[in-house]
Amino acid sequence: MHKRLLLKAGALALTLAGLLAPAQAEDTLKIGLVLPMTGPFASTGKQIDAAVKLYLAQNGNTVAGRKVEVILKDDGGVADATRRLSQELVVNDKVVALAGYGLTPLAFATAPIATQSKTPMVVMAAATSSVTERSPYIVRTSFTLPQVTIGVAEWANKNKLKKFVTLVSDYGPGIDAEKTFKERVQLNGGQVVAELRVPVANPDFAPFLQRVRDAQPEALFVFVPSGVGSAFMKQFAERGFDKAGIRLIATGDLVDDDILNGMGDVALGVISSHHYSAAHPSAMNKKFVEAFGKANGGMRPNFFAVSGYDGMRVIMDGLKASKGAGGDALLAAMKGQVFESPRGQVLIDAQTRDIVQDVYVRKVERVGGQLWNVEFDVQKAVKDPGKTAK
Repeated sequence: MHKRLLLKAGALALTLAGLLAPAQAEDTLKIGLVLPMTGPFASTGKQIDAAVKLYLAQNGNTVAGRKVEVILKDDGGVADATRRLSQELVVNDKVVALAGYGLTPLAFATAPIATQSKTPMVVMAAATSSVTERSPYIVRTSFTLPQVTIGVAEWANKNKLKKFVTLVSDYGPGIDAEKTFKERVQLNGGQVVAELRVPVANPDFAPFLQRVRDAQPEALFVFVPSGVGSAFMKQFAERGFDKAGIRLIATGDLVDDDILNGMGDVALGVISSHHYSAAHPSAMNKKFVEAFGKANGGMRPNFFAVSGYDGMRVIMDGLKASKGAGGDALLAAMKGQVFESPRGQVLIDAQTRDIVQDVYVRKVERVGGQLWNVEFDVQKAVKDPGKTAK
């Protein structure tokens, strides 16, 4: 009889444990972070993951009395993997939000999942203008290429440059940058004499640089994804372009803070426009750069880091406002957020769910023995012109 009672008590305890386990799991708010942590775009994942961890370390990981857990998944930069991992996070892990998405094709692959499951999806990297139009549940905290391209096009006009060649990576962001730059310089009376598109995978810039030399422009405008800039600059220097009298101008992806110091003197003087520089002189940014470096072995934060940091803020503040609810309540709480970021003041536009932010024109200079993108001009509160033109 005693054994029977013990067995019954044990069975009851197991049953109660089974009933309680889901309730305890539901007390945790899970966020799925899908990033390329391996492969050619691993630097993007590394920067965003480090920034998400820093934000939570500085601001806590609880909302409405519930713990927030970030589940990191490595998609290797492959769209099929991104789609599968995002679906698993929604179906199996019951995440309250998705985040990350290092490249445009990866965001595009996941957009239908966000829509079907009504899961807010915070894009922290992908920069094609149309990303937010792929799902009403996408919110972006990074940037768009049209948004950051106009600054350097206007600088070129102010400096009386009129003859250009464009060289871009052949996918959505590059095509956005090419189109925006060409339209703006033509509006200013300039001319694009050649438009060159380089394969994204395993790019060899040599034949394209020869075509640049043959066209003899006053300036070469470049967009390549973050991390590819070193390879381009190496070939640019090897062919003597830095001494050929052709000005090199770009979006900030080319002179990414994460790899800038390794480029050497060839990068000096490069003019770019972008929404973030680690050299941004605000007190908030100085603290951010110091804390990021301290937490990551001296690593310098780049524009993806600030997007991840701000993206985590948008999610956490949204969850606070929705009292831990996901879906439409969380999405509504993300829209219209205004706050001071290490990059300057930003706004999540309530209509487009895209970021409105300052864009800076910068020059690569050596300061304190290191290379920095030093800001010297700013365009305030820039919306994505890819949307405002529609």
